[in-house]
Amino acid sequence: MKHIYISVLSIALFWSCSTTKSVTTDSNTSPVLNSPATSTYWQQHVDYKMAIDMDVNTYQYQGKQTLVYTNNSPDVLDRVYYHLFFNAFQPGSEMDVRSQTIADPDARVGNRIGNLKPNEIGYIKVNSLKQNGTTLKHETVGTVLEVALAKPIQPGEKVTFTMDFDAQVPAQIRRTGRNSAEGVALSMSQWYPKLAEYDFEGWHADPYIGREFHGVWGDFDVKLTIDKDYTVGGSGYLQNPNQIGHGYETGTVTKPNTDKLTWHFIAPNVHDFTWAADKDYIHDTMQVPNGPLLHFLYKNTLDAEHKGYWKKMQPKTVELMQYFSENIGKYPYKQYSVIQGGDGGMEYAMSTLITGNRTYGSLVGVTAHELAHTWFQFLLASNESKHEWMDEGFTTYISNWAMNEVMNENKENPIASSYRGYISLANSGKEQPLTTHSDRYAYNRSYSIAAYSKGAVFLSQLGYVIGSENLKKTIKKYFTDFAFKHPKPLDIVRTAERVSGLELDWYLTDFGQTTNTIDYAIESINGKAITLNRIGLMPMPIDLKVTYVDGSSEDFYIPLQMMRGEKPTTATIIKDWAWAYPTYTFEASKAVKTVEIDPSGLMADVNPSNNKK
Repeated sequence: MKHIYISVLSIALFWSCSTTKSVTTDSNTSPVLNSPATSTYWQQHVDYKMAIDMDVNTYQYQGKQTLVYTNNSPDVLDRVYYHLFFNAFQPGSEMDVRSQTIADPDARVGNRIGNLKPNEIGYIKVNSLKQNGTTLKHETVGTVLEVALAKPIQPGEKVTFTMDFDAQVPAQIRRTGRNSAEGVALSMSQWYPKLAEYDFEGWHADPYIGREFHGVWGDFDVKLTIDKDYTVGGSGYLQNPNQIGHGYETGTVTKPNTDKLTWHFIAPNVHDFTWAADKDYIHDTMQVPNGPLLHFLYKNTLDAEHKGYWKKMQPKTVELMQYFSENIGKYPYKQYSVIQGGDGGMEYAMSTLITGNRTYGSLVGVTAHELAHTWFQFLLASNESKHEWMDEGFTTYISNWAMNEVMNENKENPIASSYRGYISLANSGKEQPLTTHSDRYAYNRSYSIAAYSKGAVFLSQLGYVIGSENLKKTIKKYFTDFAFKHPKPLDIVRTAERVSGLELDWYLTDFGQTTNTIDYAIESINGKAITLNRIGLMPMPIDLKVTYVDGSSEDFYIPLQMMRGEKPTTATIIKDWAWAYPTYTFEASKAVKTVEIDPSGLMADVNPSNNKK
């Protein structure tokens, strides 16, 4: 039966498109929130001005920070929290202990933190902190600074926090640090006291144990003073290129006659700021047509073969930038930097740190993944700690499709490996639901497969449910409606509902909030009669291919009743299947020879062996 579905907004709906403030932006201004009278969405705003003086011999630096915080919430705030991420790299930290007690520790970490010497650890020490000039009481608790305010911050109020701090860059272990295995001097991510996010759920002052991040949108004005021989790359736009040189200049270079240079960067509309520095960086640039200027910084000490890969990768990065802008939404900034550094690959605002001693395919692949994170997490800024699959999984999905096109891989299903990974985890007995906080997974492997593989399958299989063209439209509308915001899992599903006209709450419930599995089987074929069996608890609509005794074939579509409609299809649509009925029988028009459930392989059935008969 064909259904007609009209979307009705529930007053209990959280962050629906019609009640969300839309955002307009350009590369040089803060986002403007255009609020209809019925809007209930709000987000905090913070502007940073920071100046640091780096000693490249001791890897210590002094910092001054002026932070203007706007309380856009309806709540009165009597305290704030800062993240002090570098404090994780100390013996006995939560990151150290967790790494040494989890069953399958990350090989990059292992027991390395516990063995750090005092001059190798990381730290951020807050020496003074003031609110509008009044000195505040504060306490450092691991990687979190707890701050009692002198005066509560009222709704709509702006306050200024000023801070002096000292820090030491840890040995390169995880994401950030000094003297990486490839010899990069400084990979400076999560290097400054970072104000924690406050939203409708309250404060997100999570300790840094091993996973990723969540931040407040705002503008950054950063001055980095460092030895004059070091080349710097990262977030933002360099404001004084002709005083710096190092491949940034546009005219005559007039460097001051000093041992250090001060690099001045502006980064608008971001929720983080990252940089890297090394004496041996080669600095190349390449312009994306009608897009940003790309910067590539990599070590001159790489051998000729790997330097060649970095050169060869650059036009591919242009193609990747164009692919993501076309298939998700236009990249809104004026630059993007691909920088050798870190310990693998990690995304940051307008930049990525990746290891450089890779094969050509690996170099392009990791660049594709980290660049795609610009959209899924840095523009669609979901909370990575709580909804890691929304950034890692969605990024895996779109970057695999990008690689399929840009590298001419010609794969029928570029997400096939993600399906295999998820199905393996689902059958292992060690799966935890996607609602699990990223630090609370019992196994690193379970986290990785859930975040990357199941998250990618979530999008790919959503295309199976609503149709591939509707999925493409959903991704673009999701970007349009939620860029420069903090979307939640419901937002991607509600976007898909608006695009497709189908009821999809069941999909988020079963695939995103439980470990229910999909398992459909062909129970019997009796002449023209076909009986199917639902073994798993998760419901799905069914694509079915029937081959008749006479050699002809026909495609059928069995709607899931709770969807209240059907995806666009050329298949023969037959009666609905209500979830509570474990079996489903229908009669074809002719004698049946064979039947196949889901010939596309886009349904994540955990036991595909019973899908053919």
